Amino acid sequence: MRFDERFIDEIKSRLRPSDLIGKTVKLRKQGREFVGLSPFTKEKTPSFYVNDEKGQFFDFSSGKTGDLITFLQETQRLSFTEAVEQLAAEAGVALPAVDPRAVEQEKVRQGLSEWLELAAQWFEGELRRPAGREARAYLEKRGLPEADWARFRLGFSPPGRTALKDYLITKGARPGELIDAGLLIAPEDGGAPYDRFRDRIIFPIGDQRGRVVSFGGRAMDPQARAKYLNGPETSVFHKGHLLYGLAEARKILAAAPSGDSPPLLVVEGYMDAIACHRANLPAVAPMGTALTEEQMEMLWRHHPEPTLSFDGDRAGRQAAARTMDRALPLLKPGKSFKFAIVEGGKDPDEVLREQGPTALQQQLAATTGFADALFIRERDLEALDTPERRAGLKGRLRAAANVIFDKDLQQAYREALLQRFDQLFARAPRAQPDQGRRRPGPGGRWTGPAWIEPSTPEGKAAAKRLSRGLDPSAAALARHAMDDPQVLDDHLEDAFTAKGFGDPGLVALAREIIRLRLEADHLDRDALQRHLAACGFSALLTDIDRAAATSGAPLLKNDVSLDVRRSQWSRLFAALSRVAALDDAIDAAKGNLRGRSDMAAFERLKGERDALKRAIRAGTIWAEDGS
Repeated sequence: MRFDERFIDEIKSRLRPSDLIGKTVKLRKQGREFVGLSPFTKEKTPSFYVNDEKGQFFDFSSGKTGDLITFLQETQRLSFTEAVEQLAAEAGVALPAVDPRAVEQEKVRQGLSEWLELAAQWFEGELRRPAGREARAYLEKRGLPEADWARFRLGFSPPGRTALKDYLITKGARPGELIDAGLLIAPEDGGAPYDRFRDRIIFPIGDQRGRVVSFGGRAMDPQARAKYLNGPETSVFHKGHLLYGLAEARKILAAAPSGDSPPLLVVEGYMDAIACHRANLPAVAPMGTALTEEQMEMLWRHHPEPTLSFDGDRAGRQAAARTMDRALPLLKPGKSFKFAIVEGGKDPDEVLREQGPTALQQQLAATTGFADALFIRERDLEALDTPERRAGLKGRLRAAANVIFDKDLQQAYREALLQRFDQLFARAPRAQPDQGRRRPGPGGRWTGPAWIEPSTPEGKAAAKRLSRGLDPSAAALARHAMDDPQVLDDHLEDAFTAKGFGDPGLVALAREIIRLRLEADHLDRDALQRHLAACGFSALLTDIDRAAATSGAPLLKNDVSLDVRRSQWSRLFAALSRVAALDDAIDAAKGNLRGRSDMAAFERLKGERDALKRAIRAGTIWAEDGS
């Protein structure tokens, strides 16, 4: 029996080499690979390696290497056909029937693939021709230089209705073939077919080997009905079975140094995936749909815990929630997800453009585990200020755990979620002099809106806050932001806000307020207070009130109008933000003092910072208000 390439690829995409080979060779994890004793020679020191990302085994003692088919041929003395049939059974893929029509269909699919590849080349050329001038300017404005266009095969479709059609027909294509490939639209009234993609930046969509199977287009006209447009389902393109950028992500994974295990990211759009690739982060994107079960299995074949990074807006959180619900039944040991939210409501493309690759890598490395993300989602569905609502949360947590098919993992999730529930509503112990207001949580953690390990920077900052108290000026900013949430609207994307207004002890609180303000159409003082108290912030709110009242001169005065108070808050925010920036500049300058001019600049920075701090403490930064 002859098997076409697509059938072989489908089998391999469903099997993880380490799982199959591990049935006959005892393997142990070593970095990004698995290692064991050679099945081909007698050896005492392991020299047999299996790499799931490459889909290959490497045996240094015998010199043999290959894929799963080769492994079965070598170890079980099977023919090629027998090996494929056995792997197809393992993967649950039905063998193709010997059918002349199937052979003909494969020829048709091959023909469509050739026209899709030729179309991709034409789109690439159009981007560089005069018609693509505005598209080139847009890409450069988005921070995507010409040097990267070829890597991602970006192109442009001109506005004309038949430009691509005319070109491909001159190359021998028939209109019917181009309709089947998704390149042309056939009008329902029987009129002449026309180009599907017009006046759009083109993103080729490839299969996991990088072969073009369809296209996505970003409209240049801001009035276009669809900002992004994907090709339709065809015999070579099935949206739910593919992930944009997978071939490039596999290259980055395979090129990672031995011992490294980079995250595999799932982002929302083409530009986000490209931004991650440019920052050397392997990433993929579904094409306008929530992740399907097939896509999840595909991700798990490349990484045991892919990281889902959706935008921080309401739509992004809804997409994360849908993915969570769809993934829950499929979770198993070694098959889960992490979650990462980019700060300030931005997406990865914006972070790369504004802050650079290092900042993007750092933000996407700050992840939340699946169990924690699930608990937070259920906790935040409603206020937990009555016994009935708290009981409702407990029931939702049990129901979520029960959805998991794997019984052992189901039990582990039930215990973990209910442990978090008990900790959230645990009665706070009487504070000891050296304990402040902390409450011990599972594994030595502290309760709050997130689980913080004492060994992490966040945990150390919180411990330091408990011993020294909050900064009065930062506390004053936080207090007024909670009393008047609207004052934050112009500062939601400011990094200084997400850093706790300058005090590490307020980071978690500030981020929770930002999240709520971004999601809620209306957020008043009482609703915010109830939510923060339900999230375990009660003790911190008391600390804030105490710290804000310790200043000699009130930092934010109460006996003024709301407009004046908001103006004072904005000035204090700007002053503290400037102090934080000067602190960073002073720290950087300390390591670069090579001469008198450097020392003079260093002293100027310190002088400006110290003067600003004195003005803040004296309350003179808004003296011109006359209040």
